[in-house]
Amino acid sequence: MVPDERNSPIVVFGAGGRAGLAVVAEALHRGRPVLGVVRDPARHSELSALGHAVTVVAGDLTDSDSVAAVLGGVSGEVAALVNAVSPFPGPPESFEGFDPEHYVRLVANLARAAPRSRLIEIGLAATLRTGNGRMFEDPAAFPAFLRPFAEARLKGLAAWREQPAAVDWLVITPPPELSLEAPATGEYRLAGDVLDPRAAPVPLSYADLATAVLDQIEAPTSSRQQVSVYR
Repeated sequence: MVPDERNSPIVVFGAGGRAGLAVVAEALHRGRPVLGVVRDPARHSELSALGHAVTVVAGDLTDSDSVAAVLGGVSGEVAALVNAVSPFPGPPESFEGFDPEHYVRLVANLARAAPRSRLIEIGLAATLRTGNGRMFEDPAAFPAFLRPFAEARLKGLAAWREQPAAVDWLVITPPPELSLEAPATGEYRLAGDVLDPRAAPVPLSYADLATAVLDQIEAPTSSRQQVSVYR
């Protein structure tokens, strides 16, 4: 269950990325304290510039000891943990050496470290269902060379579903057109894990994605499933 206290921190892994930064900003806008976790705090001065209510620390979600150390430094209950980590800054040229169990390990580390907290992961649109399977299985809709990444994300989703019933997890998945240029409206629509072909092409702003994340932390309506979010 999510702690009621407004001063319970939200921990954001991958806080320096586009989605993570938007989640941090929205949490601070609502008066929530945030622990922003990045690999190298020296490279993310933009986080500290958001205000004194954010604490930036070094941490690595792929390392269970690092995750435990990050959470061990938190006093009291944690309101939620958000996984906004991406293993690549952009589409990689190759997946040689990429661990197909990458997201499975992230799920295990999160669930082990904070089994009583709300756990939210930013998902990948390619894992949403279509009339013919998953989006990534359609080469016309998803580049074939990126398929190993989508398959790793799908394995992570399966790992979430294997967690004990007491683990309160949610994967919030934006549409393919998640955009820095899209206007922040403060409005969004949640749906199931089936891709909506009419809504998918409409760009969604990172700010509106963050609004959905914070709403699901403060007043949860979905749990233990993947949901999609559209403008």
